[in-house]
Amino acid sequence: MFEALSDRLESAWKKLRGQDKISQSNIQDALREVRRALLEADVNLQVVKDFISEVETKAQGAEVITGVRPDQQFIKIVYDELVQVMGEENVPLAEVEGKTTIVLMAGLQGTGKTTASAKLALHLRKLDRSCLLVATDVYRPAAIDQLITLGKQIDVPVFELGSDADPVEIARQGVERAQAEGINTVIIDTAGRLQIDQDMMAELARIKATVQPDETLLVVDSMTGQEAANLTRTFHEQIGITGAILTKLDGDSRGGAALSVRQISGAPIKFVGVGEKVEALQPFYPDRMASRILGMGDVLTLVEKAQEEIDLADAEKMQEKILSAKFDFTDFLKQMRLLKNMGSLGGIMKLIPGMNKLSDDQLKQGETQLKRCEAMINSMTVQERRDPDLLASSPSRRRRIASGSGYKEADVSKLVADFQKMRSLMQQMGQGRFPGMPGMFGGGSMGGGPLAGGRPASPGWRGYPGGAPPAAKKKKKEKKKKGFGTL
Repeated sequence: MFEALSDRLESAWKKLRGQDKISQSNIQDALREVRRALLEADVNLQVVKDFISEVETKAQGAEVITGVRPDQQFIKIVYDELVQVMGEENVPLAEVEGKTTIVLMAGLQGTGKTTASAKLALHLRKLDRSCLLVATDVYRPAAIDQLITLGKQIDVPVFELGSDADPVEIARQGVERAQAEGINTVIIDTAGRLQIDQDMMAELARIKATVQPDETLLVVDSMTGQEAANLTRTFHEQIGITGAILTKLDGDSRGGAALSVRQISGAPIKFVGVGEKVEALQPFYPDRMASRILGMGDVLTLVEKAQEEIDLADAEKMQEKILSAKFDFTDFLKQMRLLKNMGSLGGIMKLIPGMNKLSDDQLKQGETQLKRCEAMINSMTVQERRDPDLLASSPSRRRRIASGSGYKEADVSKLVADFQKMRSLMQQMGQGRFPGMPGMFGGGSMGGGPLAGGRPASPGWRGYPGGAPPAAKKKKKEKKKKGFGTL
């Protein structure tokens, strides 16, 4: 969603390249580009004005650090201000010790509120918190059925009294059921409307007064840009909310909602929806979002995704295989499937510093090459997967695999040759040597990108003296200790 904003900001940095220091004269062009970038991203006008004013003040008062270029220092200032605007730190969901935590979900129709309720329940389940979903949307056709279906999908019970019951009574009885059964968190899905109206607000207010929620979360569509911030403010003033969930952040929204909600409404963004799947909900971290906006990736979120999917014992075994050159096609297939479980290739690549420059066509080619590899490996026998050298010395085996997978013998030969090179290079890397990686996924078809053995298109953690921010360095050390190096 931030590609256009990132590209615009990139042109702002170029205004300062080649300069000896930041000055009143040379900073104006860069600030003009930043202003245009934010306005085109549909950020609230007052937020833009305040943002530019703060950046200009801090840039002019900044002392130049030895060895850091003016454009790098300017990036650091913009990064810090982006974090400030979006709320500085993650605000976790409340958990009340010794009692059932009540979460009330609100929002307009079409924002993904019912799905967001299920996503939140699954997120809490991963944190070992038991949940109960309560269906109070008696107006939208099939809303109750949708929540029941989602509940079965994530193995979370759903409380409902049908479409003829009073929503306030459904909410009250649902909370009582959760408390009686000792359930940790109850999530109440309320009705939405096509627009804000007094009937909607009155019903929501009655439910809130009856159940006394610990959290009132507003689900807003990030596609609406700065209007999402105005909507959040209206709900906050009339109902009183404790936070917001931004949905559809993986779409072609321009980022204005993420940058405006906190400043305009005063309510923090607590979660973001990054896909249609029920697993696609992430806690909102302003510093990580700022890194994505500036094209620096989001290594910490990538590590957390890996931690959810990787078993530590399996990771250590895989590491041993890599270092001893015993990594085989069975292991490779397991790694590819693990990658799929973490999300789309495009979504993962954009979390890696420097990979935001990969085009959609390049990412599609990468997905295609992964499917080709998987099809060919699936056509191998168990023995061939365990011993790739069998394929290197047997044309008849390669022909059989090519016929079974629907590809040419040359494709299988290239897969085997690239795999052997990769295995050899992995062993060398384990010994402290870092040669260039081969084109495992189709040679030059990825345009020199990371899946083709190329280098990242941009320098990663730009603007930080000594490399990544402290938080990223700390997480990197933790990652190394835990052995998440097999991806």
